[in-house]
Amino acid sequence: MIRNKIPDVVIKRLVTYLRILKDRDAGPEDYISSAELGDLAAVNSAQVRKDLAMFGEFGKQGVGYPVLRLKAELIKILGADREMSVAIFGIGELGTALTRFLSTRRRFNPEYRFVVKALFDVDKKKIGTKVEGLVIRPLSDLGEVARKEEIKIGIITVPSFAAQDVVNEAIASGIKGFLNFAPVKLKTPPDVRVHYSDVTSDLQELAFYL
Repeated sequence: MIRNKIPDVVIKRLVTYLRILKDRDAGPEDYISSAELGDLAAVNSAQVRKDLAMFGEFGKQGVGYPVLRLKAELIKILGADREMSVAIFGIGELGTALTRFLSTRRRFNPEYRFVVKALFDVDKKKIGTKVEGLVIRPLSDLGEVARKEEIKIGIITVPSFAAQDVVNEAIASGIKGFLNFAPVKLKTPPDVRVHYSDVTSDLQELAFYL
């Protein structure tokens, strides 16, 4: 199964299914039906079966899916068994908050796979200071640090005018995945993946309905 041919919406649902299964206290003999999994994920049972069938046959007709096996299969499919080294670019209020949040998750749950390994900023007053024990570095250190720490994901929290240049530098250093909080559309090569998150825009959209 080629990853790029799987619709994004399917991957999002798989992540939801995995979260549901991880929260479930189950033993070797426990099963979950597509209807129950669908109810918890807010989709219909047919959609659950269709999503899972794209990756193999995991259940028994009339019985459901073995919880532990399905959880293990989804972990493998989503790559949730691999540690992902993360760099955060822009250590302002948001970058600092994300550093503390992700580092705390890792500290209290060693199995949490997203590990902040590097922080970058251009503010000379911040460079050399620490957040969660990590030294804030200048962008000129990116290439060396990215190789040494095997950085897989870059989180972008810089101002919009700086985001493209930062991403260009990160791509040149081998980083292929980005979570972008800057309110700007980034231009990247086809083999680079960017996901966008904008809290203000999401709140504004929500406010429309209230």
